[in-house]
Amino acid sequence: MIEVRELSKRYGAVRAVDGLSFEVRPGYVAGFLGPNGAGKSTTMRAVLGLDTPTSGSALVNGRRYADIRRPMVEVGALLDANAVHGGRSAVNHLRCLARSNGIGTARVVQVLEQVGLAGAAGRRVSALSLGMKQRLGVAAALLGDPGVLLFDEPVNGLDPEGIRWIRDLMRGLAAEGRTVLVSSHLMSEMAVTADRVVVIGRGRLIVETSMKDLADRFRRDVLVRTPDPAGLRRVLERAGARVAEEGDALVVQGLDAAGIADAAADRRIAVHELTPRSASLEDAYLELTEDSVEFRTEAVAR
Repeated sequence: MIEVRELSKRYGAVRAVDGLSFEVRPGYVAGFLGPNGAGKSTTMRAVLGLDTPTSGSALVNGRRYADIRRPMVEVGALLDANAVHGGRSAVNHLRCLARSNGIGTARVVQVLEQVGLAGAAGRRVSALSLGMKQRLGVAAALLGDPGVLLFDEPVNGLDPEGIRWIRDLMRGLAAEGRTVLVSSHLMSEMAVTADRVVVIGRGRLIVETSMKDLADRFRRDVLVRTPDPAGLRRVLERAGARVAEEGDALVVQGLDAAGIADAAADRRIAVHELTPRSASLEDAYLELTEDSVEFRTEAVAR
């Protein structure tokens, strides 16, 4: 698991991370969200021993990364797809990493095939597209078959097929019982990938919760379709609900789906659809981080 405990990191007068605490356990994908400058990359670098905390700790399986003898066997990471020696071939890049951690060369072949780069194994890294470099970075993260994985903006440069592939990969890794932390600004992608979210702003924790609980927190209304909208509206309004029309449906606030169903059943009114609706992850994220955005742009006039 990943444990961040009261983590703080200063760069001179700038506090990039400020008393941050959260944990990521095995078996689910955790989305790590926050505005630019929120401290996400700094936190991930602290977990991987690339930045030394000013105070607090960032641990993998209860230990500092620097204390793990063969780190790639326990934790894999993709932080920057371009942080690779451009003169090496893809296969030699992975062979160097494998040798440094006592990993056999057969595993290099396996991960190249797993990420779809077997046909480009001999090409120089400098000749690879950004999407191919992303795949190579994923291959490096998977090289030691680790139980803990961290990905920072892993879909950058990927085409639609590649985005679906990385989504399925992360969910598959979590289903195998691994710990997966992924940072992204693509809310639409996180909405279909992550099981839990950790949202931070200005280096501090805003919320750590499941996607289900987040949806419940930002529940908007219930969409209802019935052959007797006038009759059901009267029933629901008597029960204290606020009811409006949306096309051929009713939009109900103040009662949940179960309460609407019970009220309709009591009056023997048929209901053909009950759809609870929540704010999108993007809308929820923007509301949560409204006071934490450091770099704002003016709205475009229409």
